[in-house]
Amino acid sequence: MSDAPKSRPKVPEGKSRFLTTRQKEANEKGYVGYDTIWESFQKEQKYTTPKRP
Repeated sequence: MSDAPKSRPKVPEGKSRFLTTRQKEANEKGYVGYDTIWESFQKEQKYTTPKRP
């Protein structure tokens, strides 16, 4: 364990249909986080009031 590297290896950007994951830079404690970006998969329609009988 003592000869473990001090920095994490760079991970390539992960892509799926609606999700992209990117690795953040390490902070002062050595923690490496990840950004997750969601693409919208629902479409919004403008609301129209129903016809009155």
